[in-house]
Amino acid sequence: MYDAILLVSFGGPEKPEDVMPFLENVTRGRNVPHERLLEVVEHYQHFGGRSPINDQCRTLIRALRAELDAHSIHLPIYWGNRNWRPLLADTLRQMRDAGIQRALAFVTSAFSSYSSCRQYLENITAAQAELGEGAPHIHKLRVFYNHPRFIESWVDQVRRALDQFSEDERRKLRFVATAHSIPRALAATSAYEKQLRETAGLVAQSLGLREWDLVFQSRSGPPAQPWLEPDILDHLRALAATGVKNILLAPIGFISDHLEVLYDLDTEASTLAHDLGLKLVRAETVATHPCFIAMIRELISERLNPAEPKQAMGAFGPSRDVCPADCCPAPQQAGRPPASEGPSASRRS
Repeated sequence: MYDAILLVSFGGPEKPEDVMPFLENVTRGRNVPHERLLEVVEHYQHFGGRSPINDQCRTLIRALRAELDAHSIHLPIYWGNRNWRPLLADTLRQMRDAGIQRALAFVTSAFSSYSSCRQYLENITAAQAELGEGAPHIHKLRVFYNHPRFIESWVDQVRRALDQFSEDERRKLRFVATAHSIPRALAATSAYEKQLRETAGLVAQSLGLREWDLVFQSRSGPPAQPWLEPDILDHLRALAATGVKNILLAPIGFISDHLEVLYDLDTEASTLAHDLGLKLVRAETVATHPCFIAMIRELISERLNPAEPKQAMGAFGPSRDVCPADCCPAPQQAGRPPASEGPSASRRS
């Protein structure tokens, strides 16, 4: 049924001179003040003027190639981004010229919201329209927030972080899961928050961590607009005020350690925790964890072999292969202007 795999990601600048054009591309049509873009340029300068996300995609592709070959799935892997090279339209053109007609797309987001799911479908459709006749048919793999191997990979990463606390510290420890905030209007029309709580709860339960919270980070948009809360920095202050001293932080809303994890958590949150006298240990993201890579292969395999059972943990079962037409509506359908769309356009990497 399929003759290729397509990795779809957000994209990020790879050298200092790419940063402003990248941010302008991300925020086009959203009326983000130029001063705000300059602030984000400064964030990139902390990391050499580049985002690590493209290198992380290359590493993921190498790991997935080995996993697929080991299980006799010899489909070529292509890669296209939403916002920076390699752009989706260029990748689909390359696929068309190579004779690819039907491909399965793996999107580097585990959860359902407009920006993390439906917008990628719109990006693919726009790239197909740009190519016109002969553009490959692309079918997105299902959302995987509760796939057993996804949970297993997070459990292993959190366990590694847990090992950095003494037995006495573990008895007084708070597990804090974090994800990208989105406007409440968009959260109300998607399963984003529900899915995040399911994932965090499954990870906490697997490790016997009874005290846990779901918090959010990287919000943008006007201050008067409600976004999902609490914010990670506000939550750290609140925990310190109640006497909590030890925090295990897991960015479960993110697949890899890109700029929002490195800056918002490893820089801002870590600095605040130090100032508050907290011991904060951040779990690494799943990235190329063997269980995560195996999960991608299993998602591909279940589409290649429809009789193969779909795996899922928790209360909600496996997500659908094809999203309903009315799920995760675009911002204007959710009662918000395009400028308030989804996760933080100005800080995302």
